[in-house]
Amino acid sequence: MQGFIYPNEFELHWGLLVVLYPYITGLVAGAFILASLERVFNVKEVQPTYRLALLTALAFLLVAPLPLLAHLGHPERSYEIFLTPNRQSAMAMFGFVYAWYLAVVLLLEIWFDYRQDMVLWARQSTGLKKWVYYALALGSTDLSEKALKFDDSAGRWITVIGIPSAFLLHGYVGFIFGSIKANPWWSSVLMPVVFLFSAMVSGIALVLVLYMITTMFRWRRIDMACLDKLAQFLFYAMVVDFSLEMLDFIHRLYESEESIEILGQMIESRLFISLIVLQIFMGSVVPLVALGLVSPGLRKGGFVRVPPELKQFVYFTAAVLVQIGIFSIRWNVVIGGQLFSKSLRGLTVYKVELLGLEGLAMTIGLLALPFVILWVLVKLLPPWQSDEEVAPA
Repeated sequence: MQGFIYPNEFELHWGLLVVLYPYITGLVAGAFILASLERVFNVKEVQPTYRLALLTALAFLLVAPLPLLAHLGHPERSYEIFLTPNRQSAMAMFGFVYAWYLAVVLLLEIWFDYRQDMVLWARQSTGLKKWVYYALALGSTDLSEKALKFDDSAGRWITVIGIPSAFLLHGYVGFIFGSIKANPWWSSVLMPVVFLFSAMVSGIALVLVLYMITTMFRWRRIDMACLDKLAQFLFYAMVVDFSLEMLDFIHRLYESEESIEILGQMIESRLFISLIVLQIFMGSVVPLVALGLVSPGLRKGGFVRVPPELKQFVYFTAAVLVQIGIFSIRWNVVIGGQLFSKSLRGLTVYKVELLGLEGLAMTIGLLALPFVILWVLVKLLPPWQSDEEVAPA
């Protein structure tokens, strides 16, 4: 400890699992927004990642509430938020936002997009697999032109509804932190906006990495036009996100409230590695410079031609660094906001445990679980293009 700390401030109430929750929901929102670029805004270059982005969003959305449930003292009581809703509590409304986004938006869009394929796969398959696909199609086997046109139209409208729903899903997390006036590290009107754009950054970066890995494992050639467009959107989202973060930082410096001294001490000591090194330098500056130098959509032919292999390496490395930076943002917000005392006269520390319900092992397990679910979804519902279709497992 450093300075004066009250006894009830020595132990942090929100730990690594609460850091993980906004990180996962950000990946969900970002992946869905990337999918909407092709469906709503007709960005044809990213079409190879459309279905992969939807399945990625679904896999991570299924895991999103687990960190909060593990953090609760009695997770078996979580269903009570649906039985006794409190409309004045942002946290209590999460269950309804989650249920809306999962059932009404994501599952419906995936169903409408895959219905034709599921019917065809059911007709081509035998045994149990045949009935699994018929069950997933909900018995709707009409493949007439009118039915397929309705599927496309319904899916498009659901995507339009899903964009503000994705903003609501992740933006309300920033709203919770930003509305806590008693905490100067969290109390900022820019907090929800920063969370939203950082979510877009993390989701685009994740889909870029997954697209490269899955394409190489299937021994297919990577679509460089798609990869360049993903890198271009990643760069633009990072510019906006980084600008908003710097604007928030400059605004705090300009206000120079009584908390600025303790916050400065916290940044210099407790958060120097996670904030300055990981978030700003490795997670923002390095990827921005790398993408700006390599992406052809940003260079406009001003530099020498970059070989595709080098671009793929730079894109992959930049996307991985972005994930480290975004996770550092979540760490700095959740953990950093609890490291200084309410009296603004002392700092405490947070030590990550290896085992236990909120330890590092549990966090790694919850981070790995969405990829296991995604692997199952990809085996069941292949997201590949028709010209390179892989037979269902």
